[in-house]
Amino acid sequence: MLTIWGRTNSINVQKVLWCCGELGLPYKRIDAGLSFGVNNTPDYLAQNPNGLVPTIDDDGYVLWESNSIVRYLASRHATGTLCPADPQTRFLAERWMDWQLTASVPLGILYRGLIRTPPEKRDHGAIAAAKRDSETAMKILDAHLASRDFVEAGRLTMGDIPIGVIAYRWFGLGNPREALPNLARYYDRLTERPAYRDGVMVPLT
Repeated sequence: MLTIWGRTNSINVQKVLWCCGELGLPYKRIDAGLSFGVNNTPDYLAQNPNGLVPTIDDDGYVLWESNSIVRYLASRHATGTLCPADPQTRFLAERWMDWQLTASVPLGILYRGLIRTPPEKRDHGAIAAAKRDSETAMKILDAHLASRDFVEAGRLTMGDIPIGVIAYRWFGLGNPREALPNLARYYDRLTERPAYRDGVMVPLT
């Protein structure tokens, strides 16, 4: 059985959990990271020298890096659906997976500043800059979604998974922001999916 190490409130773990939900894959999850520890133990570091989550063990095949895990699971279990079979369509989807890694940096700063930092210790200048940079990235995504229901292929693909998790955080933070109607419609569409609700829509902590 597939084993996943990582806590449910990790944005990167959520990608893997949502992917598994869409694929109907059974798995065992082990809490790891932050207050759970585990990720700093010798056994864990032998599997993932970065000491980060998630890490998976798929019957002896160990893999880390969340987007790589999503690519692996989708290509192994859903080529032609979650993983587009046509190479050009696949890599149009994959570019959004890579884009997310950059776009999520200011959003991560904003998230830590508003959710994980007590009000009296917040760096309001850093939070304002992160909000501005996050809005810039989200405007790019909003423009892309103007004529699309999903990021590529007219259906949910693995390209949507990293994008969908940052969409949840963007709307979940609730801070004042510009209206992004295309992104809002996209997000509403994702919330209709049981696997998204189960794997991603957990309290922000």
